[in-house]
Amino acid sequence: MYLSHKSNIFLFIPLLLLLVGAPASGQLLSDKTGLLYRLDVEAGGHTFEVETVSSFDIRDYSLDQDQKRLTLHIFSGLENNLGEIIIPQDLLGGNLTVYLNEQEFHSKINSNDRISFITLNFTGSGSHRIDIYGDTYLGRSGASQTAEPFPENGGGCLIATAAYGSELAPQVQLLRELRDSKIMNTASGAAFVNGFNHVYYSFSPSVADHLREVPAFKDAVRIAITPLVASLGIMSAADSEHEILGYGIAVILMNVGMYVAAPTVTCLYLRKLATR
Repeated sequence: MYLSHKSNIFLFIPLLLLLVGAPASGQLLSDKTGLLYRLDVEAGGHTFEVETVSSFDIRDYSLDQDQKRLTLHIFSGLENNLGEIIIPQDLLGGNLTVYLNEQEFHSKINSNDRISFITLNFTGSGSHRIDIYGDTYLGRSGASQTAEPFPENGGGCLIATAAYGSELAPQVQLLRELRDSKIMNTASGAAFVNGFNHVYYSFSPSVADHLREVPAFKDAVRIAITPLVASLGIMSAADSEHEILGYGIAVILMNVGMYVAAPTVTCLYLRKLATR
């Protein structure tokens, strides 16, 4: 049977549902998967909370208001390191620049009008220094630029990360692996992801903020989205573009059954019982 190239787009409906629907878990991760720090940074007579979840230990931190720079002194016993840093825009804003051991480091940065979300992935155990420079300090500077609203390829799964608590969460890593190793390796998949990013990063920072602020909402979404997360894992067995398409169609049918057909049949049955 011949499948048109356009039909490939239906493969990615489950991914779209997952990112928009926001898979969830409870609180931010504990030391089982990452070290959580909430740093109280004093500036301009106010206290700002800088939040980090990482595989490394933060030994000390400092703020240089003249340089508009936040410095983190860290130590890691691991060779491969992953960390997230959430900085209020009212503390440091605009286009952020990250340096690792005094060398500019190209990290993933996504921002909205409230926070900047930085993801660091680097190698090397021992002591390190992370410097984060902002264009604005306490909301004031000659520059008023903002970080790019979305990356051209890939980027962070902001909603999934906020819902699961961290990019270190295995569910988020599964999504990233499927996107980067499977979907982005197909022509139609890459085209879809690039187009989807233009829409997704226009609203996802605000949604991610809401997920962090309302734990009950995160719990409800986690329960609702669990079957979808499990079904997407099936796609990891696909290799070629045709296999990805086949598995994608199967995942779509499974989720239509779980999220549409089953609830519809249940509602009709309950309605029939109520009218007897």
